[in-house]
Amino acid sequence: MDYNSLIDNITKKILQELAQREKPSWDAYSNKVSKTDGNWIPVGISARHVHLTREVFEQLYGKGSELTVYTELYQPGEFAAGEVVTLIGPRLRAIQEVRILGPFREYTQVELSRTDGVALGIDPPVRESGDLKGSESIVIVGPAGAVSLKEGAICANRHIHLNPNDAERLKVKNNDIVKVRTTGIRAITFENVQIRVSDKFLLQMHLDTDDANAAGIRCGDSVELIRP
Repeated sequence: MDYNSLIDNITKKILQELAQREKPSWDAYSNKVSKTDGNWIPVGISARHVHLTREVFEQLYGKGSELTVYTELYQPGEFAAGEVVTLIGPRLRAIQEVRILGPFREYTQVELSRTDGVALGIDPPVRESGDLKGSESIVIVGPAGAVSLKEGAICANRHIHLNPNDAERLKVKNNDIVKVRTTGIRAITFENVQIRVSDKFLLQMHLDTDDANAAGIRCGDSVELIRP
């Protein structure tokens, strides 16, 4: 049996399982952000998720389908959707019930931790969102079909969202690279943290589950900014 036939068979089995499953719980993004002062920045932990174009979403969920809001995210206008997908790597390893984040984007992107990459048998590079050239290939499966991406799977780089007022207060600018320091029994200093400034952003640092677990951080905890 060739690779495409194997993918078709696995897709059919996954579609059958998805049809029988209830929606999974989703609490990784539902966090209460603590108050900030000085150089302290609240943390949001990003579990594995996907961003989709409308075209790809309709291939996965059917023509005319729309994203539904499962829960609002901290950043204005963003939400965890009620819809989920299954990811399949080149060795036919799968991760099910991966949340779609809305709204639709101009590109399709799969954001994973390094641990997720090992589970799928891929090596996603650490990239800024949208920097997908040469990134890992992956198959996305939904209830109505599957899409094979030649590139699109990444590990998101460490980054901090700020609006211009917070950037001025913290004396940083867009695309600066800074360090942050955590506290507690597993205190860590994270390097290579990108500053992202926009009028649309609220102050928050994003870490993936691997970084958060290494430092013993939970959603709503705070980290200290160390300027360049």
